[in-house]
Parts: sequence; structure tokens; C-alpha cells
Amino acid sequence: MTGRSIALFVVAALFEIGGAWLVWQGLREHRGLLWVGGGVVALGLYGLVATLQPDAEFGRILAAYGGVFVAGSLAWGVVVDGFRPDRWDLAGAAVCLAGVGLIMYAPRG
Repeated sequence: MTGRSIALFVVAALFEIGGAWLVWQGLREHRGLLWVGGGVVALGLYGLVATLQPDAEFGRILAAYGGVFVAGSLAWGVVVDGFRPDRWDLAGAAVCLAGVGLIMYAPRG
């Protein structure tokens, strides 16, 4: 169950971050409305993937996903845009991912 949940978080991050990047490229980099449209579709798919999480608590899932989004955004910047995170970026992402672990996977009674 944890492995499936982590995989869904990764897929959701790819859709959300990728979708936002496509909208950014379409508007700010003047690549056109097809890029924006692709981004809108990807953002919709992000919302769909989020509903597939095994946990039924919307607030918990979205709160935990926030940490995945932070780390994923930095990783996207490295891979796609050549961004070079500093130690504070990396430390912040690690703190966020630790929060994901606590929120989603801590034992509950």
C-alpha cells in the first residue's frame, strides 16, 4: 500500500508540475495556446490521480502532497531547466519529504 501511494504521488507530481510548466511555457515563453491546453489537460489529470490514493482523507493527502510538490518542483528544475539547488533548497526538500512520511505513513491507532 505504501509503495502504491508513493508511486501515485510521483505520477501526480509529474502531471501537476509538468502541467504548470506547460502553461508557463505557453504564456511566458510565448509558445502558444497548444502548450497552455496541454498544461490544462495535465493539471486535470493531476486531480484525477490524487483521487486514486488509498487513504480516504482529502486533507491528509493534499497536505502530504504539498511536500512531494516542493521536492518534485526542485527536481523538475534540475532535470528540465538546468536549475542548481543549493544546500538550503535540498535541506528544505528533505524536511518536506520527512513531513510527507509523518503525515501519510505514521502508525495510527
